[in-house]
Amino acid sequence: MNPAYLAFTLLGFIWGSNFLFMKLASVWISPAQIVFLRVLFGFIPLLVFALATRALKWRHLRHAPHFIVMSLLATTAYYYAFAKGAALLLSSVAGMLSGAIPLFSFICAWALLRDERPSGRMIAGMLCGFLGVLLIAHPWTSAGTGVNLAGVLYMVAGSLSVGCSFAYARRFLTGLDLSPLALSTWQIGFALLTISCVTDFHGIGRIAAHPAALAGLVLGLGLLGTGVAYMLYYFIVQRLGALAASSVTYIPPVVALLVGLVFAGEPLRPLHLLAMACILGGVYLLQSGRRPPLPAARGAQPASRFQADASH
Repeated sequence: MNPAYLAFTLLGFIWGSNFLFMKLASVWISPAQIVFLRVLFGFIPLLVFALATRALKWRHLRHAPHFIVMSLLATTAYYYAFAKGAALLLSSVAGMLSGAIPLFSFICAWALLRDERPSGRMIAGMLCGFLGVLLIAHPWTSAGTGVNLAGVLYMVAGSLSVGCSFAYARRFLTGLDLSPLALSTWQIGFALLTISCVTDFHGIGRIAAHPAALAGLVLGLGLLGTGVAYMLYYFIVQRLGALAASSVTYIPPVVALLVGLVFAGEPLRPLHLLAMACILGGVYLLQSGRRPPLPAARGAQPASRFQADASH
């Protein structure tokens, strides 16, 4: 068996379980504190791996402004929005909404870069995906339906932030001599600095009194969900290619639904199943309807797709 397929499955399960860990941690500490600890414990294995492989160079720091922008869009703002969304929603619902990330990534790339005209299949995919988001939020119903609209908007905002980072990476970073590992290490490192400057650390120690929440945050979100997840993604890209690796986004919504059902006792509603089918079906239509990239863009494809898909 190709070990890349095992890594593929493991990565999907890691990302899918992140939402339950965020939900558990949100009971005891603030979203900003969750992001700080997640980034801290995710940065450590990335830095060790990058130093061991000599992926980091001092000359990379001349691109520090780009690293800072990417750290804000693809890490700090994105993680914060998802932490807030997970705190306000069922972990299964937050996980299902995360399946729309590729939809937002494409819209941002199309709106800001204008380098790809959508086909009819892609437009159908976008409409199908956003129908799924609406079915989860159903803002037309009265209160008391169990879905917090503010939480949905936070999840959408996080997805938009990732989408903008994708477009930014395509515009400013794909021509640079940077490996995905180096870019990600610098990005997470600068994110750690920025989140440290804005986080109120008062009361952060409360989570130490709750071993399950602490283990989920440090091991689940930090070590596995950020550090190990990035390294698994590099391995999958090398073995299967960036296009195949991008399809890992189909797994987390399903895993989040099952984890919430089994471990948190969250309800399973038929409408949510229909919504998830719409989101995943929309992503499939969007990806399968893509036209072949222009020759000039072929060399940039792996790095740009990495930024779009590796940021759960």
